[in-house]
This record gives sequence, C-alpha cells and structure tokens, in this order.
Amino acid sequence: MGAIAAGIAMFGAAIGGGIGDGIVIAKMLEGMVRQPELSGQLRTNMFIGVGLVEAMPIISFVVALMVMNK
Repeated sequence: MGAIAAGIAMFGAAIGGGIGDGIVIAKMLEGMVRQPELSGQLRTNMFIGVGLVEAMPIISFVVALMVMNK
C-alpha cells in the first residue's frame, strides 16, 4: 500500500512541477517580448522561480521514500 501512495505522490508532484515550470517560463518569455531591455533581470528571476517550483518534486520524492520504508 505504501508503494501505491508513494507513486501517487510522485505523480502529482511531477505533474505540478511540469505545469509550474511551463507557466514560469512562458510568463518570462512573454515579459522578454514586451520589454527586451529587462531580459537579464527576468532571466535571473525565472531561474529563481524554477528552482522554487522544482523544490516541490524533490521534497515529494523524499516523502515518498519515507512512506515506502515505513
């Protein structure tokens, strides 16, 4: 039962991370098109945002491993 719960948790985290990354990158590109002079600042903020979004699947992976080993 723990393996099924871990799989469902990882599935949700992967879907959420993929959607979140897509939204962050799309909005950054939209901002670069509107104001090309801010591309450096937008790119820096995009990397910070992607890093924060990717933290969720990593934490979910750790929790899934803990559930499986319980």
